[in-house]
Amino acid sequence: MGLGTKIAATAVGLALVGTGVWFGGPVIAGRVIHNYLVTNPEVLNEAMDALQAKQAKAQLAGVRQSVETPFPGAVLGNPNGAITLVEFTDYACGYCRRSLPDVAQLIAKHPDLRIVVRELPIISPHSPEAARMALAAAEQGKFAPFREAMFASGQVDPQAIDAAAKAAGLDMERAHKVAASPVVEQELQRNMDVAGRLGFSGTPSWVAGDRLISGAVGFDQLSQAVADARGG
Repeated sequence: MGLGTKIAATAVGLALVGTGVWFGGPVIAGRVIHNYLVTNPEVLNEAMDALQAKQAKAQLAGVRQSVETPFPGAVLGNPNGAITLVEFTDYACGYCRRSLPDVAQLIAKHPDLRIVVRELPIISPHSPEAARMALAAAEQGKFAPFREAMFASGQVDPQAIDAAAKAAGLDMERAHKVAASPVVEQELQRNMDVAGRLGFSGTPSWVAGDRLISGAVGFDQLSQAVADARGG
């Protein structure tokens, strides 16, 4: 039995105590829990979901405002939306590229959705350079077109980054100055620190309400997380 299952079983046991079902010695008690879980297996899923939500809420405590406050301009969807989805991303990440249609579909389905994009350049030696230019594009109000051009290139190297910046219509001299600024460097370091605190070790990773999600999980799961965040 895995640790999570043991924890869930313990939670069920405690619940049975409260209902008066728990009786006898440990052997009988263990048999009661086993039989209850076999008859009601959905309880394990519910207990694990509750445990994960509690852990995520604890991890987000103290950093939520920092996580949900974007670098100026690094936002997709409705910048004034009531619901926030945070994506940690890297331009060298194939799974992030694969998630682009899911993000577009989310924006179309949820007009009140604000997607805060946090650059987490951890994959390629050139990922930090791409992330800095993305934030420079955000500073000029051209984050989305740079992001689209960068992912469309399929490459993360100085030539591809420069081409994406020009395709997005950036003022290149201004962009290079911003990309090299301490403000941008501090943003990237903050993203790395927050990702570590949240337990994210790869991209894409997502925050929706009290849910922490790792990987390219697809539109349905992300849309459900957004709906849960709205309900919460």
